[in-house]
Amino acid sequence: MAASFKTNWALVALFSSLCLILSTAAQAATGYESGHTALEVWNAEGQANAPQWVQIWLMIMLASFALGLLFIWKRVEARWVVGGFITAILISRLGIPAMGIVKLSGLVALVHLIFWSPALYLLLKNRPFLKERSFYALWSGLITAVILFSFIFDIRDAAIYLDHILGLGVFSN
Repeated sequence: MAASFKTNWALVALFSSLCLILSTAAQAATGYESGHTALEVWNAEGQANAPQWVQIWLMIMLASFALGLLFIWKRVEARWVVGGFITAILISRLGIPAMGIVKLSGLVALVHLIFWSPALYLLLKNRPFLKERSFYALWSGLITAVILFSFIFDIRDAAIYLDHILGLGVFSN
């Protein structure tokens, strides 16, 4: 019964999050520049013109998430990490453009928060990085740190994006 409740709650949260993303479809593409800040279009030009530390961080993230493929057959946390990463990529690269939504960096940050949070929850709850000495434990500690560090920026950018889209004016000049 409790597992069913948790599953249903997770589905409701996922559906609600997707509805929030879809509700932003009224954005106009004009007026946004390419870049890496919350209200700039996150495209090839924005990535290429991002500061070098951002480009290096993107490579570290990609490598860290890709290493999870080594563990998906035996470790539930790795399945959630890789699944969340792939889902976020698919939504960001295919879903958002297909719906005609401007792919602002803040929206990509919101997608990260939605789809990486279940994996982070499991990593922090189960703490495999503290239970053994293995390559998996090392990777689980690394990916936990990568997600947490990314969330420092993603939370801020998602908040700025939502403030802008919803017209709240909390973060505007």
